[in-house]
Parts: sequence; structure tokens; C-alpha cells
Amino acid sequence: MPETHTDELIGRHDEIRQLDALLEAARESRGGALVLRGEPGIGKSALLRHLDEAETGFLVMRASGAEFETELPFAALHQLLAPVTDRLMALPARHRKALEIAFGLDTGTPDPFLVGVASLGLLVETVRERPLLCVVDDAQWLDRASAKALAFLARRISAESIALVFAARDPSRLPELDELPGRSLQGLGESDARALLAAAIRAPLDERVRDRILAEARGNPLALVELPRTAGLAGMAGGFAQPDSVPGVIEQSFRSRLELLPPAARLLVTVAAADPIGDPGLLWRAAELLGVDAAAVAECAPLVEFGTRIRFSHPLARSATYHAAAPEERRRAHEALAAATDPVADPDRRAWHRAQASAGPDEQVAAELEASATRARERGGVAAAAAFLERSAALTIGPVQRTERVLAAVQAKLSVGEFDTAAELLTTVRTDDPSQAARADLLRGRLSFVRRRGDEGPTKYLLRAAARLAATDPAWSRECYLDAIEMGLLLGGLDHVVEAVRKVPPSGESESGAAVVLTGLINLVSDGHRAAGEILRPVVADADEEVWARRPSLGFMVANELWNIEAMYGIATRAVTAGRESGSFHALPIGLAMQAAVTAHTGDFGAAVELISEEEAIADATGAAPLVYPRLHLAALRGRRKEAVELFASVDHRMSLSVQWATAVLSNGLADYPAALNAAKQAVECGPVGTAGLALPELVEAAMRCGETEAAAAALASLQERTQAGGHAWGLGVEAYARALVTEDESAYQEAIGLLDDGALVVYRARAHLLYGEWLRRQGRRRDARSALRLAHESLSDLGVEAFAERAAGELRATGEQARSRTSKASDQLTMQEVHIARLVADGATSKEVAAKLFLSPRTVDAHLRNIFRKLGLTSRRQLRDLPDIR
Repeated sequence: MPETHTDELIGRHDEIRQLDALLEAARESRGGALVLRGEPGIGKSALLRHLDEAETGFLVMRASGAEFETELPFAALHQLLAPVTDRLMALPARHRKALEIAFGLDTGTPDPFLVGVASLGLLVETVRERPLLCVVDDAQWLDRASAKALAFLARRISAESIALVFAARDPSRLPELDELPGRSLQGLGESDARALLAAAIRAPLDERVRDRILAEARGNPLALVELPRTAGLAGMAGGFAQPDSVPGVIEQSFRSRLELLPPAARLLVTVAAADPIGDPGLLWRAAELLGVDAAAVAECAPLVEFGTRIRFSHPLARSATYHAAAPEERRRAHEALAAATDPVADPDRRAWHRAQASAGPDEQVAAELEASATRARERGGVAAAAAFLERSAALTIGPVQRTERVLAAVQAKLSVGEFDTAAELLTTVRTDDPSQAARADLLRGRLSFVRRRGDEGPTKYLLRAAARLAATDPAWSRECYLDAIEMGLLLGGLDHVVEAVRKVPPSGESESGAAVVLTGLINLVSDGHRAAGEILRPVVADADEEVWARRPSLGFMVANELWNIEAMYGIATRAVTAGRESGSFHALPIGLAMQAAVTAHTGDFGAAVELISEEEAIADATGAAPLVYPRLHLAALRGRRKEAVELFASVDHRMSLSVQWATAVLSNGLADYPAALNAAKQAVECGPVGTAGLALPELVEAAMRCGETEAAAAALASLQERTQAGGHAWGLGVEAYARALVTEDESAYQEAIGLLDDGALVVYRARAHLLYGEWLRRQGRRRDARSALRLAHESLSDLGVEAFAERAAGELRATGEQARSRTSKASDQLTMQEVHIARLVADGATSKEVAAKLFLSPRTVDAHLRNIFRKLGLTSRRQLRDLPDIR
């Protein structure tokens, strides 16, 4: 709001009530967040000031985004938490170290999860004494690392006495803020606008002038006060031309006041505007270097408060000051700030100021920025690294070095989602070096993939990069070809990719794992699974093979195609371990999802729920979408119709293969064979590698029940090709019971049961007993059928494979035996997250330990535990530990 304001905010009663309600809820340990959105001058900062005055008994912590700070990781988070960093010692050692690294107090790479959890822990330690109000102004300028951490906090304070309020321009440029509860501020109505104008301008005002001001301001409170200052009231009455936008109007008002200042004062406020941190000591040192008597000049400088912090009266005042200065003045300001900045304590800000002071290419400054980028990346500030590298490239003279820095900048820009900037930078790459040209193509392919745009898609660029490298770096070339095949599997067009790869002459070198997989996949697509099995089987069986470390999803798909459940689990487990060690919020969820899916197939549904819950907790903490396919696998195998159908309806077309497979499994369990047949056929048609192979036994079963024996025989032949190529008990056992369905050979049922006699294959052994029992009943062998069906029903019921268990119960009743009722499990009454928390607590974890694992506050964990106790009729953790169905 403007410098002149009334004690009561005019026209903001609804907003004030909402903020007061937020504070009241926080007092009652029902914390929450709110983002105030709107154009500059609309009153966001004034409402934050109202919070300062309205809060009673709250500890207020403040931070403010700054345009220049967007390049420095965790700058705003550090600013917010600075008043309570003396409590760091109360945190667990890993959490404390994560924050110390993030704030530059220690060296290393911060775990983004731990930074968020540690920040939450610091606030929880603080809120023990009194409620906490966190206020973040100019949030559109938050650095990305801080934005992610603060958004994480906003989603995790619902059970704490904490209120978190942001003020941000609309649009904010930060998706993290867009996902939080918000309120968009609109312009004041005419009566409120007149009241504010009357309060701000006490002198009599001509009605025509008043009407002109009201029309120009369009209800913007700051514009209502600043417009008369822009050209004077006489100018307004005379039709003085105004800028088109309200922010332009306000900035022009600020600039008009700056023009009245003497040169020394203008230079001082320009330096103040160029410094993002508002450090008076830095400002005085810079002023001294410029020959400005800061103490004397500060007295006559409007718009700026020179106190313990340098503060402008409004964010637009700072922007207006900076942009009103001539380019040479801005460069002088940055040069002085760079000289005044400690090169040891703050090398990155010094490098940035030096870059802003450069009028042309400067290799020394470019090298400093490159070093800053490395430090930023090590601290988890990928966005900062991208900004440093982009500026470094612009200041680089040598074409080869410039291309290197551009490519590094593009990679960093892609990592933070700045796709348009990455694409623009790629257009500047001009190089004759095959390696650099190939890297550029790889980046173009990645950009095409994430944008889902491009005439031939990302595989075009991957193939071109591979061709460029074929002569100079054949090993890397093969890696690129393998990446192209993986992309073809994910996006389609695999045949085109394989055709291109087949034309590549064989290498004379000893083949790496990547080269073996490449050859095997070409053979698989071209000549079938039998031709590929001998090649792929050894490398798939080795979960520690380096090729799977880089491409765990490809390894998981190929292991699935060869029906090697041990390899699937091993590759998934290695991906989880690598994700935890690296702190990668991209790699860990993928590993958890794969591990959850394969664990569901082993029948350990409780462990699968834990893994899915952890993956969803990470997705929620990072603002990402959770991976759906492990839930599809779990829902299908459990056979819970309502839950599964709701889940199927919620996913988009990209998950069609998994949905069709899951529908086939669910429908077979429910004995809805026509629906199972239709879904299985669609799944099998999706391609040669992936979940399509799992759909083949479902197709055989449904087709035989529907009387489509030819379709069943064809599916069996395809299944046999896959399972024999893999040579593992899971596949061979499933193929045996599918063969028994087609041939009605009793020995094949018995063979299946023998092959599937492994704890990890219990779901499929139970299904083999069910199919055998059904066949025996149809043969009139009721006593033998009861034995097989009883085993199937007991096993399926104990596992919680509900649809198939009910099918087995129906078959038992047809033999004249009543199946025992399934005992409801304790976990059936709980949500996935509650199951996860219950299992962790049952294993002895404290609320703090559970909170750290699931990115929650301990108080939130305790609230979940109360719900768990209420649902299960328990009163203590000891009783929970004694529940066998939970652990």
C-alpha cells in the first residue's frame, strides 16, 4: 500500500476476515497457508502489514523475495529461518547438516527432502513456545530451492500452530505457489476507491480530476495515491498522457520523484536497488568506493529506509529505481558492490555483481560464474547454476568454451523446467565438434520428450546423436542407440528405431552391458524372444550390471518380459538404494514404484502399500504427481472392484496398457470373462515389451472361458516364447497352467503347482490351485477338487486376493463344501498412509522417526495415530505392535 494510508484498510474486509481466521485456526493447532495474489500495488503488502498488527501472541518471522536472489539457492529460506537457527542443535544430526549445507554453513550436497523436513523440524521446535506466523512478501521472486521448501512446509503444517502467508504477483512464475490455497485481490470498488483517494489527498479536489484519477487507477490502491504525483493534479485535469498499465503508472510516479534528486543521491539509491540483500554495511562500503557520503545523502533520498536493513517503501519503488538508472550507472553500482563483497565469504554474489557490471565479454568473470554454478549445483541450487551458466556463456569469448557453457546451461535449464529458455539457448549452438553436436542433439531429444512436441519426437535426435558419435566414440554411440530404443518403448515407434540401429556396423571392441542389451533388444523386436533370450538372460539376471543403474526402467521392463521376478526386484531395489543415497527426488520415486509393483506380485501387499505410501509422500512433498502404475497392480491383484474401477477411471491414456492388464486380472478374478478377454486383447496389442507379456495368461484364461480356443492357443504360443526365453520358475509355472487350460492336460496343472512352489510366487501358485480345482470339478472329481479349491481359497483369503478368493469360494460351494468366511484384516479399515504409519509404529518407530520418513510433522503423525487407534479400537502403541495383521 502507499506511504499515506489509513489505520483501517479500505475495501479489504473479506480478505482481513480470511487472514484473521487463518491466525485463529493456527492458535488452535490447525495451521495453514495462504497465497495473496494480485497485480503490483493491489494491496498485498498492506495486508501483510495488517497481519503484523493483528497478530497477538505470535512469533513473526519474515522473508522477502528479491529479483536478483532468484539465482541463489535457499536464500529466502535462510532469510526466513535466520531468527531461529540457534535451535539447529535440537534437530537430528542429518537434518541439522542438511540445513547447514543449504545455508552455506557447511560443504556438501543438501538432500532436498531433508532440507524440507529439517525446516519443518526447526519450526516445530520454535512453535513449542508460542504460535508462529511466517510472512513471505514478493514471493514471485523466491529462488526455486526456497520455493520448493516453503511449499513443502505449507503442505505439512495442518496439525501445527503455524500460519504461513505469501504475497505474490499474479502470475507468480512459480508452480509451487500455484498449488497452494490462494486469494486473488481485485481492484477496489468505486465507493472504496473514492474513500481511499479522499483519505490520501486531504486537499479539495476538482471533480473532473477525481474522476480521471479513479478511471486511470482502475481500483488499484497504490495507483490511486501515486497517480496525482505522476504529473500533478493540474496535469491530470489537462489530460496528461499516462502509461498503459497500472504498474507503469506507479513506476512512473516513483521515477518522477527520483528525477528531482541530486546525482549523488540517485547513485546511492541505485546501489541500494542493485543490492538484493539490503545489507547496510555493504551499501556504505560500496558508497565509499564511489565517493558518495552515504550518511549525508541518505537524509534526502525518498522511497528508501536506511536502517538495520535497507528497505524500499514498495517493491515497485526498487524496480523503478533500478530501471530508471542509465546502463552506465547500473554497471558502476554493481562494480562497487562487487568490490565491497567479501570474495571468500560470498564469492557467488561477488561474481554475479561482476557479471552485471560487465559491458562485454570477460573470460575472467565468465570463469568465476562457472565456478559459482558448480558451488550452486553442489548445494542443490540447480536453478542458480542454470542462471550462472547462462550468463557465463554470454560473457565467454572462445567459441568452443562458449558452446561448452551453453550446453551446461541448457542441461541445467531443463532440470528446473525452463524449457523455453533451454530451447532458445540451443538455437545458439554452432559447432563442428562431433561430441558437442551430439550433446546438443541429446538435449534436443530430452527437450522434445518433456515438451511432448517435435515432428519425429525425441528418438530422431537420439539417433542423430548416435550417428554423429559412431566414428569418434562408438561406446557412447551405442549408449545413445540404447536410449533411443528405450524411448521407442515408452513413446512408440520402436520398429523405426530398431530399423535404424540394425544398419549400424558391429563394433570390434569387447561388448559392454549396454551393447549386449542393445543387440538383444534388436533381436527381440526383429526375430522374437527365443532369439533374444540367450543374449539377454545373463545381463538381465545381473541386477548390479551398470547398464541398469542408468536405465532401471528399461531393465525392469526387460526382466518383466523374461518373467524374471528376482531380477525385477533386484533392479528395483538397486534403484531405491541409489535414489536414497543421492537424494534424487526423481530417481527414488521411480525405484519405489517399481519395487511396490513387484512386491504386490509376490503377495506382500502390506509392504507394497508401504512403498506406494512413501512414493506418494515424496510426490506430495515435491509437488509432483504420484506414479499410478503400482497402485494399478495392487488394486488388480487384490481384486477390490470399487477401489480398482475408481482408480482406472482416474488415470489418463498414457497408462492404458497398465489399465487394460489390470482390468483383465480384476475381471478374471470376478469371473467376468468377456470383459477380461476384451481388456487382455487390448493389452497384448500394445507392443512386444512391457506389461503386455503379463496380459497373455489372462488372455488365455478368458479366451478359454469364452470358448475362443483359437485366440487362447495363439496367446499360449506367444506366452511360451517369452517364458522359455526367460527360463525362470515364475514364467514357466504360469505357462504351465495356461497350457493346462488349453490342452486339459492334468500333468500340466501339477507341473505348474510344482514350479510355483516358492514364497515369492504364492499368488500364482494359489491361482494354479484354483484353476486345477475348477478343472477337477468339471471332470466330476469332487473330492480332489475340494482339496485343490480349499488350498486355493485359504491361500488367496490369507493373502487378501479378494476377487479370486471369492471365485474359489463359489467353486467350493459347487462341490458341496462351504468355504470359511474371510476374517477381516485390521489394515482393511485404514488408508494407505495409515497402514504405512501403523506398520512403522508397530516396528518400534517413534513419531519423530515416522515424521522424517513420510515428510510430516510429529504432531501430524500423532493425529494419524489417533485415527488409527479409533478405527481399530486400540488405546496404545503396544496394542498396535501386538496386531499380527498390521506387521
